[in-house]
Amino acid sequence: GVGTVVGFTGSSIWQYLAMFPPVPEKVIDAGYQDFADRWNPILDVFDECGVRFAHEVHPSEIAYDYWTTVRTLEAIGHREAFGLNWDPSHFMWQGIDPVSFIWDFKDRIYHVDCKDTKLRPTGRNTVLGSHLPWGDPRRGWDFVSAGRGDVPWESSFRALTAIGYTGPISVEWEDAGMDRLHGAPEALAALKKYDFPASNTSFDAAFSQ
Repeated sequence: GVGTVVGFTGSSIWQYLAMFPPVPEKVIDAGYQDFADRWNPILDVFDECGVRFAHEVHPSEIAYDYWTTVRTLEAIGHREAFGLNWDPSHFMWQGIDPVSFIWDFKDRIYHVDCKDTKLRPTGRNTVLGSHLPWGDPRRGWDFVSAGRGDVPWESSFRALTAIGYTGPISVEWEDAGMDRLHGAPEALAALKKYDFPASNTSFDAAFSQ
């Protein structure tokens, strides 16, 4: 009875994130071809079962930011079986606007994960994490309980309503500095206030009468 499966794809070219040492463009092309060769048969089975796959746009995967998402969809011919899991926590520290992402990929948002990120770059704390553990104050960013970070939740929920998203809203909770039994209910309450129904009338409708 499950209509959407959320997961990762992996990537044979993630190690070239910094593009140094330099590699020829054909190496990157081969990486997307490798993804297509592996995933088209998998997606054939998804189609047979009437199920969609929602890829979480995430570092270490074939689609990890805006332009790699564009190229990933192109690599498989924009098959409807392959969509996206929108998780803004991985967008924030990369500098991706999570609201614009919703609009630009509005026909591909198949699932929503709500996790928050707090940014704290200082000139020493960087976006790459410095091999420091979660919760270490020397990190340039960290996952926090929803509502305590920098994700623009209200704008995001309004955008999800605008594109007609009616799927699950999953609270993903990963705050290394807070007890989960305190944090999870708090995160749920913080998000519920933005999950309001859309208006069924226009505020300026009276002017047309």
